[in-house]
Amino acid sequence: MTAPPELLFQGADWDFLTLQRIHGACEEIARSELGLDVYPNQIEVITAEQMLDAYSSVGMPLFYKHWSFGKHFAFHEASYRKGLMGLAYEIVINSSPCISYLMEENTATMQALVIAHAAFGHNHFFKNNYLFKQWTDADGILDYLEFAKTYVAQCEQRQGRLAVEQTLDAAHALMSHGIDRYPGKRMLDLRAEEKRAGKRRSHEEAQFNDLWRTTVPTGRAKSDATLNLERRRKLLGLPQENLLYFLEKTAPRLQPWQREVLRIVRHIAQYFYPQSQTKVMNEGTATYVHYRIMSRLHERGRISDGNFLEFLQSHTNVVFQPEFDDPRFSGFNPYALGFAMMQDIERIVSRPDDEDREWFPEIAGNGDVMGVLRGIWANYRDESFIGQFLSPRLMRRLRMFHLHDDPGERAGVKVDAIHDDRGFRRIRRELAKQYDVGFIDANIEVVDVDLAGDRRLMLRHAVVKGAQLNEADARRVLQHLADLWSYDVSLVEVDAADKVLKEYVANPRAIPAVA
Repeated sequence: MTAPPELLFQGADWDFLTLQRIHGACEEIARSELGLDVYPNQIEVITAEQMLDAYSSVGMPLFYKHWSFGKHFAFHEASYRKGLMGLAYEIVINSSPCISYLMEENTATMQALVIAHAAFGHNHFFKNNYLFKQWTDADGILDYLEFAKTYVAQCEQRQGRLAVEQTLDAAHALMSHGIDRYPGKRMLDLRAEEKRAGKRRSHEEAQFNDLWRTTVPTGRAKSDATLNLERRRKLLGLPQENLLYFLEKTAPRLQPWQREVLRIVRHIAQYFYPQSQTKVMNEGTATYVHYRIMSRLHERGRISDGNFLEFLQSHTNVVFQPEFDDPRFSGFNPYALGFAMMQDIERIVSRPDDEDREWFPEIAGNGDVMGVLRGIWANYRDESFIGQFLSPRLMRRLRMFHLHDDPGERAGVKVDAIHDDRGFRRIRRELAKQYDVGFIDANIEVVDVDLAGDRRLMLRHAVVKGAQLNEADARRVLQHLADLWSYDVSLVEVDAADKVLKEYVANPRAIPAVA
């Protein structure tokens, strides 16, 4: 006879030895049964105030100082104290080691849930998904953040807080347009960035000076034949979608320290780029993993029935999806949609019906649930994942439908897709499009610079399906761009036929002199 397995914990209380036992039990299931491949884990327990502080600096353990972080902290703290918002059970950092912050107020059950969710679910996704491999440097991000924090602090001492703050304000305003979206431009080794900073600055300053020394007007402006469009585009690498990169390399009046600050903000923006494209998959993966691990711990007798019921209540709250006519509805809950799709794929792989075999012939009845899921987690992002694996059965269960509202075609709203084969494909295609960054992010590029004249920077926004920029936001962001460029900036919005829909112009503001 064998002794019954020992419970990992009893009740709600826990200590650090308990967390160690929980981590070990979760790791054994994650590796041996689910086949997960994870970075080394670093578990840190923090207070509610520390969690609020992490909120304010987008969850990063190290960050340079900026007034916006304090503003966010004050807002979240006031909302939390008034009971208007809750706090996340955890925050997880895509780094090696993978850092998971656990709230000290959590019960032992919740600590087990978040360890399974973050330290193994998110951790595996960070390490194996192709977007994170392509765009992030998990080994170097913490060292780079330490360098960034130190560098910005040194700039404040040498240049003055106001000058640094103005540069960071402008860089943050352009942060969403400071990323490379295509895999030809890979993220550099972040650890090497700090070592190369001084050498790079000297080299880039020499190149920059040569560029502008040959194009500064002296007397009569150069002819169009000398500075034609093709030559300018080649000289400046146009068109350029990464606005921060373009400014860092070519803005005529930026100081070397300002270029490095733009580079820091650009690298941090790139670090977060994969997360915006994998919200459904990332949370779906972590939720599926924590559900499998917690269920297995209960089956093995490592957690009690009472603790498992506590877990189920929290899990149910996480995957709750309001109906479309519910006042709380604000789109699909990524936890709910992601987890439902992971479970549905498990069903298709292990218990398919004829419809599944028709729609998913490559995986239906395959039998290797975790092999299929690990392959999907590694090779898809939200848009392609939904476009490939959202099944008719799940669309029926979630009662999905598609409404079409285009005043240019007809008055009123019509149901554009119903529950038939054609309708399912239309619903899946339209839902996937909502997660496609090429469709939802504004496509703005630098297209030309008037080198021979007033050095105006010219940008172009390709409008998709009539979705123009918010005028107030466009003017504010363009003003920051003009301040960094130090000359006039223009932006035109054009439709598919190259018809100009709107034009904006911004003039640089007077910036206090810096050393």
